[in-house]
Amino acid sequence: MKRPTIADIAKAAGVSTGAVSYALNNRPGVSESTRARIQDIADRLGWVPNRAARALSDGRAGAIGLVIDRPARAIGVEPYFMQLVSGIQDALADGTTALLLQVTDNAETELTLYRRWWAERRVDGVLLVDLRADDPRVDLVTRLGLPAVIFGEPVVPDGPPCVWTDDAVAMVEVLRHLAGLGHRRVGRIAGPAEFVHTRSRSRVFLAEAERLGLAAGIINADYSAEDAGRATRQALGVGSPPSALVFDNDVMAVAALGVAQELGFAVPEDLSIVAWDDSTLCSLVRPALTAVRRPIVERGAAAVRLLLSVIEGVGGGHLRTADPVLVVRGSTGAV
Repeated sequence: MKRPTIADIAKAAGVSTGAVSYALNNRPGVSESTRARIQDIADRLGWVPNRAARALSDGRAGAIGLVIDRPARAIGVEPYFMQLVSGIQDALADGTTALLLQVTDNAETELTLYRRWWAERRVDGVLLVDLRADDPRVDLVTRLGLPAVIFGEPVVPDGPPCVWTDDAVAMVEVLRHLAGLGHRRVGRIAGPAEFVHTRSRSRVFLAEAERLGLAAGIINADYSAEDAGRATRQALGVGSPPSALVFDNDVMAVAALGVAQELGFAVPEDLSIVAWDDSTLCSLVRPALTAVRRPIVERGAAAVRLLLSVIEGVGGGHLRTADPVLVVRGSTGAV
């Protein structure tokens, strides 16, 4: 079927194309009754704005971009990103702005995407995830003038605005919970060491463990179930293994539960397990996993609203979401 045009609407309404343009773009020049009649005809014909033409006229693409620099196979099984995208889509529910999503496992490709999207007017702004130390993306979007919002704590002076959750609050609560159960040797299976949020959590983990008089160690992994298995075997294979392990995501914690049982560790009698970012996975396994619950969906929606305000030139500044909470289930118990 032929896509309806402004000329088709004008013919059906018996008005000029200019009047249709005024009406559909909510500009003065036509009466309210004419505007309503034109809008009704446009709806019946199935007319939608031509984004390419609109981008040429006002410079707006009507889209925001998100690049996730992780292997696609990992994204498909990690509930965190599904919750995050759900929150982003909630904030875009009115349909006036679209989400352009790209998954890649190459950092240079991610930078190239931002350059191309901005040069081709494909996005009006971008959301940045997994901030790294000395992250080149921050410098790039600043030089390009590309509006951006970072998911993560504000650690870059004069950088883009950030939407962040105070993970320190959760880490302190986790360690106090474990110490209260009598644990004196704790381990952390962390995400990639280059991520800012990994370093922040690890720093608080070690500092709070020292304050509580706990022996603590950290092993880095890549968030996958396979690497979690390797790290868990490494942590439990020493002469005096930890009696509790804290994981940086739910997928790794679920994988570790199976590995621990294979190695002869009963959970929670011999080993307590805590997952970061509570999800359905945490409540489906047995024993169900004690987990840190963060407002991920709300965080995604808040980031979109902040980015849209930055694009409009009416907003900015960092935004802290609600603090995480520890949901205690059967995977943690007394030593």
